[in-house]
Amino acid sequence: MDPTQAFLLKEKCIAVDTNDKAIGEISKEEAHLLGPNGQLPPLHRAFSVFVFNTKNELLMQQRSEHKITFPGYYTNSCCSHPLHNCSPDETDEAYHVGIRRAARRRLQIELGIDPGSIELSDFKILTRIIYGATSDGKWGEHEVDYILFLRKDVSMKPNPNEVSRVVYVSLAGFREFQGYLEKNNILFTPWFRLILNSHLKGWWKQIDNLERIEYDPVIHRLETHGCYE
Repeated sequence: MDPTQAFLLKEKCIAVDTNDKAIGEISKEEAHLLGPNGQLPPLHRAFSVFVFNTKNELLMQQRSEHKITFPGYYTNSCCSHPLHNCSPDETDEAYHVGIRRAARRRLQIELGIDPGSIELSDFKILTRIIYGATSDGKWGEHEVDYILFLRKDVSMKPNPNEVSRVVYVSLAGFREFQGYLEKNNILFTPWFRLILNSHLKGWWKQIDNLERIEYDPVIHRLETHGCYE
C-alpha cells in the first residue's frame, strides 16, 4: 500500500445514519473496509464536486493507481469526505458550511487549486445521494454523498498521488469521451456512473442558470443490480 494513502486511512470521517444524522466519528479505514462476509462498510458522509469552466466543460479526473478504492477509474472533479476533527470545522451543518470547507480543502489537495480563489458561496449544493459499492474483496464505499457544482475557471496542479490525469469534457462531446473509455476498458466510479445516469445531464443543461436550481433535500437512494452501488 502506498504510504501516503496508508497514512490517510487514519483520518476521522463522519459516521451518519440513513437520514444523514451524524452519529460519531469513524476512521477512513473502518469506513472503507468490507465486512467479513463482504458487507458494505459503515455509512459515512462524503461529497462529490463537479467543476465546470466558463465554457461549461466538466473537469474529469482519473484516479491515481495509489487510491485504496477504484484506482484508475475516471470520475468527477473531486470526491472525498468532510472530517470529524478538522479545523475549520467540517461538521458544521449550517448552510452546509462544513461540506463547503471540506470541498475547498480537497480541491487544493487533489488538484492544487488555490483555496483563496474559491469562496464557500461559490459552491452550489444540489442534493444528496446514498449508495454503496464494493471495489475489491477488501475495500468498498457506503456514503451519503453531497453533490456540489462549481462553475469557475481555475488553475490546477494535480497531485499525482491522488490523480493520474485530468481532462475537460463538453456535454456535446461526452458520449465520444465515454466511448473512448469503454474502448480502452477504463471504467467510471460507481458514484459518478449513478449520478451520470440519473441527474447529471439535466443539471448540466442548466449550468448557465445554476442559481435557479433549487436544493433538493431528499436523499436519493441510487441502486443498481438490486443493491446499493
